[in-house]
Amino acid sequence: MPHPIRVTLIAKSVVFPKHTSLLTMTTPQGIRDYLAQTVTKGGSDLHLTVGAPPAARVHGSLQALEETSFDASQVRELILGTMNETQRSKLEDDWELDYAIEVSGVGRFRGNVHFCRQNIEAVYRYIPAEIPELSTLGHYPILEEICHLQRGLVLITGVTGSGKTTTLASLVRRISEIRSGTIITLEDPIEFSFQHNSSLIKQREIGRDTKSFSLGLRQCMRQDPDVIVVGELRDRESMQIAMTAAETGHLVISTLHTIDAPKSVERIMDLFPSDQQVQIASQLSNVLEAIICQRLLPRADTDGRVLATEALRVNSGIQSSLRKRKIEQVVGLMEIARQEGCHTIDDCLETLVAHNYITQEDAIQNCRDPHRFTSESLASRQAIKK
Repeated sequence: MPHPIRVTLIAKSVVFPKHTSLLTMTTPQGIRDYLAQTVTKGGSDLHLTVGAPPAARVHGSLQALEETSFDASQVRELILGTMNETQRSKLEDDWELDYAIEVSGVGRFRGNVHFCRQNIEAVYRYIPAEIPELSTLGHYPILEEICHLQRGLVLITGVTGSGKTTTLASLVRRISEIRSGTIITLEDPIEFSFQHNSSLIKQREIGRDTKSFSLGLRQCMRQDPDVIVVGELRDRESMQIAMTAAETGHLVISTLHTIDAPKSVERIMDLFPSDQQVQIASQLSNVLEAIICQRLLPRADTDGRVLATEALRVNSGIQSSLRKRKIEQVVGLMEIARQEGCHTIDDCLETLVAHNYITQEDAIQNCRDPHRFTSESLASRQAIKK
């Protein structure tokens, strides 16, 4: 049985003295064991937190990897041991750091280092060595259709830890298998490592190969791309360049931190001032091809989690609503466009409940319309289907 996580208060915070550089700190080796334990348990993340034991997130829940809590100096030494001088210097300047590490015999990890109450803490996300085949992820057939698009904007959305990066990587792998061309990725940091296939894949890392997403996007237009993959569209400038790239005949694929299709559209519109929104709505309606929203929910039938998705595939009706900024109409239009590849999160949840993959309670917590998941409603619809 995993040890419960016990949080203890540290009486004295351990911080970097003003006169001490991060570059002079010692390099420990112990973090390798905790990363290995995380992978062995089937975990997704390792948390190093002051006042708590190292903990792995396994199937959505945290499990302590030690019985005792770590103080600030122990956590600091574990984290700094994974960083080179350039990364330590950047952390010292910015107080935040995203980077990737590869541990021999264990695997590759994306790290986020940050300060909490003036102490260094970190989270390391495991990146599987093999990029999963798209067909194994549990998505609807629309994902395969997206791989054959020649132009337009495709967004993969979801909260942190919902598997967006894995879906994005699997899409890139599949496109490279079926299409001859050039795929350029902009990542912060590079996570999955791609192999050239029918397509050339050029991976560029923010901070190492280009200074920013917006600059990298602007420059990659001169690098003969067919497909442009952006780790995340974080700001107005990047979004504008991405839409322009899609408008000029490229397939652009990226991610957003949004939970469903309507909120994804709202997020894009909110990036721009009100006096530009008519123009942006028109441009978005012309370039947007699909939005895939995903969540990972606890399985009811076994350990682990199962994928729940919502898919918006733009048709003439949805395009018109986007142009007129009538976002409230999108869900209704998706419901009548199921034959064209659309489905709502409630459609997916109902299927998962019917197959006993998730509980009725989890469906209600994640749905758009709770009345659809009462026992009476579920039984009535199942009877109609029979």
